[in-house]
Amino acid sequence: MENYMKLEIAALGENESFARSAVAAFALCLNPSLSELSDIKTAVSEAVTNCIVHAYANRSEKDKILIECRAEEGAQGSILHITVTDGGCGIEDVEKAMQPFYTTLENDERSGMGFTIMQTFMDGFSLDSSREKGTKVSMFRRINAAPSNKGEIKERVDA
Repeated sequence: MENYMKLEIAALGENESFARSAVAAFALCLNPSLSELSDIKTAVSEAVTNCIVHAYANRSEKDKILIECRAEEGAQGSILHITVTDGGCGIEDVEKAMQPFYTTLENDERSGMGFTIMQTFMDGFSLDSSREKGTKVSMFRRINAAPSNKGEIKERVDA
């Protein structure tokens, strides 16, 4: 049986830590290592922060972020699928936005939109965006439930 969750939150800065913690708690069913869990939390934090900072320039009480997760277990290990969707302004030039250090807030002290960070910490990443309709970030991370055959001992987090 496939496990999944949907979480809708207001696009507020104080909800970013809740979002990454909720996804991390959901991921525990796949028995990730501490390193895998940290990578997942970092990628979710970047995606949610983008929604809050970049997608909703004209803040409204209706601004929301939808986070969906799906846990998939198979013979080759487990995979955690994550999507983070906003209904904000969208990205005009996706290719440009994917460049390290690119930001929509030129006068702000930001180091970019974090897409390269998401790509680095996850095993798969895609971005779909339409002007005035919003953006959807899809990511997945393989979770290695079995110890490495190199004798490496992984730290585990038990639910």
